[in-house]
Order: sequence, then structure tokens, then C-alpha cells
Amino acid sequence: MEPEKKWYAVYTKPRWEKKIDARLIRKGIESWCPLQKIERQWSDRKKIIEDPLFKSYVFVKIDPSEKTNVLMTDGVLNFVHYLGKPAIIKTEEIENIKSYLAEKDASIFIISSEGFQEDTKIKVKQGVFMGNEGTVLRGGKKKVYVKLESLGQVMVVEFPAEFLSAI
Repeated sequence: MEPEKKWYAVYTKPRWEKKIDARLIRKGIESWCPLQKIERQWSDRKKIIEDPLFKSYVFVKIDPSEKTNVLMTDGVLNFVHYLGKPAIIKTEEIENIKSYLAEKDASIFIISSEGFQEDTKIKVKQGVFMGNEGTVLRGGKKKVYVKLESLGQVMVVEFPAEFLSAI
């Protein structure tokens, strides 16, 4: 019986996310580099570009026997570790990010979770993240910070206030 494949995050060289994603796919490894479209302003024009959502991270869905093959990919520095082991990312977290990025005008900002104090616990009542719980950390009535615990990252998503309820 084949071991079950799980999602892991790998840490990459800076600005190598798309290259590494392509290299892993060429090796036959299921890889995903979440991209979001953003508008960039140059002195002479504006342009829409696809920018990696998580700087220096690429996600891979592998079984434990494929870890060495992933680490041998040029540009991959290491697996992201949590409590001394490679961090396993929940499939639901990956699917939530994919669903949200598929929405028109999706906008997510990533902020390191270091330095934030937990404040009000909330539950999302509507939308792609419905049923998820989060913590409102700094911000106005429209922003909620949803922690991806296994990555040590905070995903900032703007919600209409009526989508949220206090727990």
C-alpha cells in the first residue's frame, strides 16, 4: 500500500518560487505556488503581474519517500519545520487558499505572525472561509487575520463586517 501524500511547505531562495514550482512539476512532484494578480506601477506604465502569495514558500504534496528528491531541487533550501519536524499543511488550508484566490478581485496580504497579540476570536459566517475561526489582531472592522498555524504565517483577508461573529 502506498503511503498517503501530504502537503508540506518548502523554503526557497528569495524570488525563486515560480522557478522552483516549475522544476518540481518537471520532476513529477505535485507542487503549488499560490499566485495573486497585483497591479504594479512603473514610471511609464501600470502592469498586472502574478506575484507569489507566500514569499520564499512553495507547497508540495508528497509521501515521505519523496522528501530527498524535493530537497535536491536547485533553489529549495529546506522544508518548513514546526516542532522539530517538517510541517504538514492541512488539505483544508490549501483548498481554502485556492478557493479564495479563484474569486474575482481576491486580495490577500501575508504578514509574519511574530509580534501579534491574540485579541478577539471570531467565526466567519459567509463566503469561502465560512465556518473557519480566526483572531482579529490589529485592524479595522473589515480585516481579520486568519492564522495558518502550521506555517507560522498570518493571512490577512478583508471581510464585510456582517460576515463575522464573535465567539
